[in-house]
Amino acid sequence: MTDRVRSTFLEAQHEAAVALAASSGILDLTPLEGRPPDRYIADFRCRSLVRDGDTVLLAERFIIGIRIPDDYLRTFRPEQVLTVLAPLNIWLPNIRGPLLCPGHMAPGTPLVDLLFQIHEVLAGQRLTLDEKWALNPLACAWARDNRHMFPVDPRPLVRRHVGGDAGWTGPPPAAGTRAPASARRQSSRQGSVRP
Repeated sequence: MTDRVRSTFLEAQHEAAVALAASSGILDLTPLEGRPPDRYIADFRCRSLVRDGDTVLLAERFIIGIRIPDDYLRTFRPEQVLTVLAPLNIWLPNIRGPLLCPGHMAPGTPLVDLLFQIHEVLAGQRLTLDEKWALNPLACAWARDNRHMFPVDPRPLVRRHVGGDAGWTGPPPAAGTRAPASARRQSSRQGSVRP
């Protein structure tokens, strides 16, 4: 028997995430399994840091697997939802490949919000600077000592309109939610967030 609540949730997430990817010059999103899909490959083309031996380098492509498990509307466990697929040597406090922690997420977090937070983590716009909370304590200490390097990529996930409105141009937030934090921060500096 099909769970109608889950199916409706997945359909809405798919539509919003595809619209977000279409409006982004940074994200390609590939749905994988299910009708509606519950697994995605998110290909982010943004600058971030990787470590090769003792050297920290810039990289520009990051592939993240996303799985929306059956209990996603009741609980959020990053290790069941997010998997760093490539590269595994990302050098950020919130990532220790294949694990990625986007920060606190509530059960049923919209996929669009999750994609915004993944981008913020990868681009070094969202950092954990306390080893107690970091997945990668060594990268955390390094980031704290090298704060001038952050954000590594200041670009927003979505494009802006050319012309008068410099607000968020992604799909509207899901009913009952606010625009992603990155959009709210952008808008507080540049204008209002559009619904």
